[in-house]
Amino acid sequence: MTDALNSLTVVFTEFYYWVTVVFMFLIHVGFCMYEVGASRHKNHLHTLMKNIMIIPLVTISFFFFGWWIYFAFPYGPGIMGGIQNAAHATPWSELMGPHMGGPPVQEALSADDTAFWARINGVFWAAFLLFSWTAASIVSGSVIERIKSSGFWILAVLIGSVFWIIDASWGWHWDGWMVHKLGYHDAYASGVIHAVAGGFALGVLLILGPRIGKFRKDGSSRSILPHNPWLVCVGIFLIYTGFWGFYAACNVPIIDFFGSDMLDVEGKTMFTATNIYLGPTTLSAITFNFLIALSGGLLGGYIFSKGDPFWTFSGGLAGLIAASAGNDLYHPMQAFVISIVGVFIAYNLHHWVERTFKIDDAVGAVAVHGYAGFFGVLVCGFVLWGYPASPFDGYAVITPWGQLIGAIIMFFVLGFFPGLIAAKILDTFGLLRIPKKVELAGLDISSTVESEQAAVDLENAQDTKI
Repeated sequence: MTDALNSLTVVFTEFYYWVTVVFMFLIHVGFCMYEVGASRHKNHLHTLMKNIMIIPLVTISFFFFGWWIYFAFPYGPGIMGGIQNAAHATPWSELMGPHMGGPPVQEALSADDTAFWARINGVFWAAFLLFSWTAASIVSGSVIERIKSSGFWILAVLIGSVFWIIDASWGWHWDGWMVHKLGYHDAYASGVIHAVAGGFALGVLLILGPRIGKFRKDGSSRSILPHNPWLVCVGIFLIYTGFWGFYAACNVPIIDFFGSDMLDVEGKTMFTATNIYLGPTTLSAITFNFLIALSGGLLGGYIFSKGDPFWTFSGGLAGLIAASAGNDLYHPMQAFVISIVGVFIAYNLHHWVERTFKIDDAVGAVAVHGYAGFFGVLVCGFVLWGYPASPFDGYAVITPWGQLIGAIIMFFVLGFFPGLIAAKILDTFGLLRIPKKVELAGLDISSTVESEQAAVDLENAQDTKI
């Protein structure tokens, strides 16, 4: 009976994650629609191709090394130990392909490895892969209409298959050093995905510079409005839908909390869903908090922007992100208040940074994901102060200072500075920003002919007409 129950649990978990991946695919559909709706007609194809090519590039790189990073580096740069064995996650592993769970061929694998990972590895990998696409797409929206595709794709691989998965290994792995030492808690990735991608985007934007015409000679900014608010609205609703699937994917659906694989308490059994840290939670709890946080974000976006549709839509997402770090444990009213405050901070900080530093974030991605995510991690430390970060013994509890250090690591150490350095290197080699003439003519012209020459030909044709 025990073997049958274990088998049923594994098969159910396999199917559960497979379904969440299908829902999360809608996030990328939504990002494509959202970015095209926000860009101008002359840049539509470039915007689409830039985002669509995230799929093959990040998928292949995540297969070859991103998945391995998650399991190899939970103990950080020598903080708790060295590189961990992750034989099931190497690209040459027999478990990185079709496998029915029989005896292992590789010496590095055990029979227990093949019995478990044969069915779970692919769907776990895919769930994390969709998170990787999301991290890259967050950066994609902020840099539209002036970045070279080749340069962006390099950045997409870096954020999607290196930097965000390092922070996931440190702070989103049940055995990660940040959970052990800092009591870091980030159940639905306010920091682990959103703050790191928002910080990375900010670093890139500092080097990339604003779109031509964004700022007047006196330094004031112009509003470059979305060309199609309908596409923006439908796109962000698809992102909401996929985000709900993401919430589901951040839980282990069924596990015996007192069983031998967990706390190992003899004579006790409790089957439950758990969060990413293997702490017990319920899908009922996160459903309350997801919808309440979304509602708070939409209301906050509408109020603070005085009814601006673009910021109302984005406010829903910012509110969700602000509440996500603790939405497995918050009361719905806590999630509601946090979401509203998160939108207030993101909206006002966006405009202050834009005015002060002349940062042109085309879709407010740094604010919605980065600032709201940073705040979400930080506020979680106050609201959940003293809660255990893990059900296992020996871990730190959740504290404001642990969350502050975690937020700094996510936004700055693994986000902003890598983005800044990578963008500077690309800019040095001429791989970051498109030529001025191409930007004025429109990036879609480069889909058929050489960009600079096409812009020159267009300019000559216009001169002839004059």
